[in-house]
Amino acid sequence: MNKKLKSALKISLSLLLAGLLVWYSLSKTSISQLLEYFKNANYFWVGLGVFFGLLSHLSRAYRWRFQLEPMGYNIKLGNSIMAVFATYIINYTIPRAGEVARASVLTNYEGVPFEKSFGTIVSERLADMLVMLVIISMALILQFDVIFIQFSEKIKELHVSTNQILTLAIASLIVIVLLTRMIKRGKSKAVIKIKSVLSGLLEGITSILKMKKKWAFIFHTLFIWGMYVLMFYVTSFSLEETSQLPFSAILIGFIFASFSIAVTNGGIGSYPEAIVIAFTLFNFQEDPSRAFGWIMWTSQTLMVIVLGGFSLLFLPIYNKLYSKQTSE
Repeated sequence: MNKKLKSALKISLSLLLAGLLVWYSLSKTSISQLLEYFKNANYFWVGLGVFFGLLSHLSRAYRWRFQLEPMGYNIKLGNSIMAVFATYIINYTIPRAGEVARASVLTNYEGVPFEKSFGTIVSERLADMLVMLVIISMALILQFDVIFIQFSEKIKELHVSTNQILTLAIASLIVIVLLTRMIKRGKSKAVIKIKSVLSGLLEGITSILKMKKKWAFIFHTLFIWGMYVLMFYVTSFSLEETSQLPFSAILIGFIFASFSIAVTNGGIGSYPEAIVIAFTLFNFQEDPSRAFGWIMWTSQTLMVIVLGGFSLLFLPIYNKLYSKQTSE
């Protein structure tokens, strides 16, 4: 299977899944009822949620510059901001293509080698993952009984044994060790190219350790995720029903919704249903849960479409104007 066909199939399947989830979601709650929730929503809280989401994205763009400085690249803040917004809008069309596009922006406009800029994106994702693990740990502590019972039942339904999980883990470890040894000892052009790419990625990933502004990086990482949670929390006040939910339920909903973005492009269809699953763990009604999910997803998506679309259009103009000013 050639790359183009594989890419087309991947995009088609992702869009098909998104379409099925949208159909499923709308079949569970009538459109007229959903529109009624939208009509009665308090848009002060929705707007405040969008504002907190915007702050998190701007902070992500500013944080990125800290990682690139140790490698000798002092990129323009405007390029960093527009690259981040371009990432989000592109991810709505092609799965994970936004990260590649984001690194490509710096390659095209700032002269940063693709492997190095992409490596910094990988390293920031690792930092984000650590914070996400902290949030999950908080949720487990707050609602351990509810989560443990639900997940125990799901594992039993799948009939997955401990031996099967252990066998898979050992097999994966063996494959990783063998591939690592092959790359280290190989001298072919292909292996040398792989080594070069991995070296660039490693430099990008380890840029966190070389940063002069480590504490600023940590502050922005915590700020980004604090804004994400706050964005989700304040938007819950937009509906009378969800405004009564305890913070622990909001936290579980936020975690489920965050993972749903990996299921379909930008969480299309999967985002509202993930929130329904999370909130029903607390015996909360499906209709207001689904409505809240659609309000959250729609408000944040509109922000991404507007700012991401503007970024894609304005990036070449901005850099042309900047080059003109510096040459004068």
